[in-house]
Amino acid sequence: MKKLHLPLAVLCLAALAPLAHADTVIEEIIARVNNQVITRTEFQHTLDAMKNEPPDRSDPDQPLAEREKNALRDLIDQQLLLEKGKDLSITGDTELIKKLDEIRKQMNLESMEDLEKAAAAQGVSYEDFKQNLRNNIITQQVIAREVGQNIKISEEETKKFYDEHKDQFERPEQVRMSEILIPVAKTPPDAANPAEAEQQFLAAAEARAKQVLESIQKGAKFEDVAKKESGGPTAAQGGDLGYFKRGTLAKELEDLTFGMKPGQVSDVIRTKQGFVILKVTEHQDAGLAPFKDVESRIQDALYYQKLQPALRAYLTKLREEAYIDIKPGYTDTGASPNQTKPIMMAQGSDEKPKEAAKKKKKFLLF
Repeated sequence: MKKLHLPLAVLCLAALAPLAHADTVIEEIIARVNNQVITRTEFQHTLDAMKNEPPDRSDPDQPLAEREKNALRDLIDQQLLLEKGKDLSITGDTELIKKLDEIRKQMNLESMEDLEKAAAAQGVSYEDFKQNLRNNIITQQVIAREVGQNIKISEEETKKFYDEHKDQFERPEQVRMSEILIPVAKTPPDAANPAEAEQQFLAAAEARAKQVLESIQKGAKFEDVAKKESGGPTAAQGGDLGYFKRGTLAKELEDLTFGMKPGQVSDVIRTKQGFVILKVTEHQDAGLAPFKDVESRIQDALYYQKLQPALRAYLTKLREEAYIDIKPGYTDTGASPNQTKPIMMAQGSDEKPKEAAKKKKKFLLF
């Protein structure tokens, strides 16, 4: 069973309570962001998660120590973005349903109930998992709307980058392929005649593969057939296997596929996994990649290059409009000198303590 990969866990916790009883769980607050709090437990979970998470796409070379140094900053960033999302009426409901369904399909599960059971089997709170996904969706939508849409990449910029970094776009000869795999059923261990049963399964799989190939030859779209018929792990992607350089395939397959033209489909091929039908979707010659082939990749690189400082400026502005208080000993590396600390109301001066008293979890004041 595939594992669920959790995004950074940043939970919206209960409002601050003025007193904690002896029989309640005490959470240590390390930061307040407007009416929300960040606890030491959340902070520690973030540090733990960073050890297993991939580097930031905008700065993949950033060392772990630097990312840990910015952990509290990132928690505050997300809280500010979530509050902005609420102001913009961004709920992430539709996108959350789509994302959960994508995860379900990737794990080859039949229903959302199966996904919930898979989470429980791995000790993951399904509700927390959904909330974390929702938080990520909301923050990404806020960034796209408030920051991303203001970033413009001109064709002149893109072409200039290409001309100045042509060494980065040199590529070897390679082919991009898709597959349809018809696996051979396993012979039952209690078969009366295992050899005969194996031959029958082989013949059945080969016959099915030939039927599939015939349907493609008659005009069926390869990608659609792959999604419906393939028993391989790439079925959901229409059978796409990606790119293969010379020397990475078995000689027989390399001679076959590198000799095929883009769009050409192979005959049925016997492999250890079963019977395979291959399609060459691209055949790239060695040398400098044409500008049109890498233009979108360059635009993405320039976008993320511009996004980081623009996002940091936007988050600084949000900080200056918010009330943020940090416990001594902790540092917000994204703090602005123009931030305002919250003014603490005298106990009993408003109704918030009454609301907080209803919460099951209490917080240790600092």
